[in-house]
Amino acid sequence: MTAYGSTSRLAHRLALANPAIAEAAFDMERLAVGRNVPPASPNGHVFVTGLARAGTTILMRALHTTGAFASLTYRHMPFVLAPKLWGSVSRRFVSSSAPTLRAHGDRIMIDTDSPEALDEVFWRVNAGTDYIGGDALVPHAVDDETMDRFAAYVGLVLHAEQRSRYLTKNNNNILRLGALLDRFTGSDFLVPFREPVQHALSLRKQHHHHCAIQSADPFVRDYMTWLAHHEFGLDHRPFRFGHAGQTTGDPAELNYWLRHWIAYHDHLLSHHADRPSLTLVCYEDLCADPGVWAGLTHRLDLKCDALPAFQIAAPHPADEIDPVLEDRAQRLYERMRMLARAAHGSS
Repeated sequence: MTAYGSTSRLAHRLALANPAIAEAAFDMERLAVGRNVPPASPNGHVFVTGLARAGTTILMRALHTTGAFASLTYRHMPFVLAPKLWGSVSRRFVSSSAPTLRAHGDRIMIDTDSPEALDEVFWRVNAGTDYIGGDALVPHAVDDETMDRFAAYVGLVLHAEQRSRYLTKNNNNILRLGALLDRFTGSDFLVPFREPVQHALSLRKQHHHHCAIQSADPFVRDYMTWLAHHEFGLDHRPFRFGHAGQTTGDPAELNYWLRHWIAYHDHLLSHHADRPSLTLVCYEDLCADPGVWAGLTHRLDLKCDALPAFQIAAPHPADEIDPVLEDRAQRLYERMRMLARAAHGSS
């Protein structure tokens, strides 16, 4: 983002800041190439979602390397709602770029063809007022018309990339997970999760990091807002499940992020734990036990000869942590870990 030149920044601002232009691009795509492109079937796709910093990007990229899926990539930006039309144009003048460190500073390298969580633009344009509040993101009911449009959009991505299976990583999908589960009944939903204290530390670190880079370059803040990525930074808007108290506190404090972790996973288990197509993935186990990856690829009917290099960072000491919150989070974590291990047959 910080490396974007003035022309690229202007194009992103025109394409993303005005929902009417983004919606027009989608309508042009459907008119030009969508007449003979069916909406995506309910079967065979993979939706990766979870709380930011849970390993969602690493898991999605490992799945993408199998070659079995169509995914949106940075090449589809900024006209992400017109994957065929804009993809055809961008391939003519946008060459593959050398890998660079992504803005998170977390050792993940990205290039033009890296898959990313870009389909959130669809939801912001089509239903943004239903779930994006001034200080929080809230769960929203998705009407049939909007879900039909999303299935059509996924179908367009599949057509553009000449694949039959769609792969997305979208952390905001927790806000509409029930509707997606109901529509894509034969697809898989993977939810990575991490040990709560270390996860909270990572979230707080990223919040400070993004506040710094967004203060230095306001375009970065705008870019994240256009993608409805409010996980951290100057435009941080946490998920709010139920009551406002879940979002209170100071993001500079570790306990804020631990409450955030608890609220997210409480909501997940309370509303979706009995869904057979939803699979919890403990990131610590994914890194330590090759059988977890083998179980996932078997479940997803994928061929993968090499084991991805999943790595967990060395633990960091926690400061000023509320022992009651920590105990609640750890008990929730162990419950989810048991469910995850039962799903892939580990002990």
